[in-house]
Amino acid sequence: MKKTRYYKIGEAAKRLGLEPYILRFWEKEFDLLKPVRSSSGQRLYTQEHLRLLERIKFLLYEEKLTIQGAKLRLKEEARWLEVFMEVKKELQEMLFILKD
Repeated sequence: MKKTRYYKIGEAAKRLGLEPYILRFWEKEFDLLKPVRSSSGQRLYTQEHLRLLERIKFLLYEEKLTIQGAKLRLKEEARWLEVFMEVKKELQEMLFILKD
């Protein structure tokens, strides 16, 4: 069983080249971003959270989208991912049938 690596907010911010207050702000703005909390209430980010934060940073800083624009883009990307996963599942089922 693989152990999940958690990053405290300072560690996560440093890896991303951002200040911790930016991560706290984005947490309020982006519903997808929900770090787990330690028993003492400290934010703990997983690798998946870091990937999402990288994406948000790219959309805001490189693509120059507004917060609202970034939210819409992430929602759109999530929809496309769902479609892709469904198509992949159907293709795998067809392949299984054809192999029989």
